[in-house]
Amino acid sequence: MVPCCAGRVYRPVELVPQLRMKLLDAIPLVPLLIVAVLLGAAPFPMQAEPHLIEKLRMLFTGTLSRPIDILDLFLHGGPLVVVVLKLVRMGRAEPQR
Repeated sequence: MVPCCAGRVYRPVELVPQLRMKLLDAIPLVPLLIVAVLLGAAPFPMQAEPHLIEKLRMLFTGTLSRPIDILDLFLHGGPLVVVVLKLVRMGRAEPQR
């Protein structure tokens, strides 16, 4: 049991989702968008197709099997997933009065 604000006691398992949401809320949107666009569009200059598109194509065709390719997919796609989660979270937030 962990004491928390307003005297309410939470079990540690109940704190995990709240801490994740606070962390997601604390990330500023504009720098996150910049990182997502830069990593999603890499490599530069744009002579080849972006890594994210290449890895998604490999995933859907079933050829994404090497560990380095899987890591590359998470590296280039991770910020985009965080942007989507943050935008959904912002859309569901109650308007401040």
